[in-house]
Amino acid sequence: MFLTESVTVADLVKNARLDVYYGKEYLEERSISTADISRPGLELTGFFNYYPVKRIQLLGITEISYSKGMSHDDLLDVMKQMCQPQTPAFVVSTQLDPPEELLEAAKEQHIPVLGSKLTTSRVLSNMTNYLEDKLAERKSLHGVLVDVYGLGILITGDSGIGKSETALELVKRGHRLIADDRVEVYQQDEQTLMGTAPAILRHLLEIRGIGIIDVMTLFGAGAVRSQTKVALIIHLANYTKEAKFDRLGNGTQNVHIFDVDVPKITIPVRTGRNLAIIIEAAAMNFRAQSMGYDATETFDRNLNNLIKVNSKNDEKHKEEQEHVEEKNKDLIDDHKKDSDKK
Repeated sequence: MFLTESVTVADLVKNARLDVYYGKEYLEERSISTADISRPGLELTGFFNYYPVKRIQLLGITEISYSKGMSHDDLLDVMKQMCQPQTPAFVVSTQLDPPEELLEAAKEQHIPVLGSKLTTSRVLSNMTNYLEDKLAERKSLHGVLVDVYGLGILITGDSGIGKSETALELVKRGHRLIADDRVEVYQQDEQTLMGTAPAILRHLLEIRGIGIIDVMTLFGAGAVRSQTKVALIIHLANYTKEAKFDRLGNGTQNVHIFDVDVPKITIPVRTGRNLAIIIEAAAMNFRAQSMGYDATETFDRNLNNLIKVNSKNDEKHKEEQEHVEEKNKDLIDDHKKDSDKK
């Protein structure tokens, strides 16, 4: 498990599409180590007891309007206290002009001052989403991550069981490769686990006997993706007579990764089984279950209906048999009576 240490302000400017008001030459030097964004409201009043110096400082209409009512000396003093050596950057939203006092204080500490035409909430959302993705805690998993019918599937299993070969067959059938051998996963939010490939392994696939192949070069740009949501884990296991595998589809397990539970299916590997087609079927079945169509429930319902019908038929047959027995008994009794009279 590892953590991305920092993101430069230059990366943020590029991905959040921010304008640079001052400090273009310092963008590469300034690093961001937290995804939290600060809105310095109380700080403008002089309250610095809990000032988060390592966060990006975002100024919106409220902060800029308040600063306009302050005197030059008071505002300059506040801005100098806000411009600390650890502060990555200042961002001014809604295409507002940054105060001259902010620019003066930022120049002393070589802190970039950025801007955006978007509203404060939109800028905050864009920067937070980008920084959370880049700075999230990450974990490396052994497996192959593929996109099958738009569903991110992590194929796991022992080394040499055929994960990469299965991924190659899936790519040949029109699906997309994200990562082979080593998959980096991180939690995007409370319910989403994302998977991507390390930069050194991106678009590459190792096939025993052939070596390393570049999937993008051989199959085109449509055969690869940079990242995807991990929706399902398919574990490949060697088939043995002693092992028990799910045959009805109601034995799905969950794997807990970070704070997210990911469904897991175990598929037995045996000579003659086409794993690519099985994984395609598993992906379509998982999507159907997500939409409310469950073949296992249909089977249970049909089975219960059949049991009810058979029970009714058994009861009816039993009643008919009892009726026949009673009728035969009456005939025997009548026959005895006739015999006695004679």
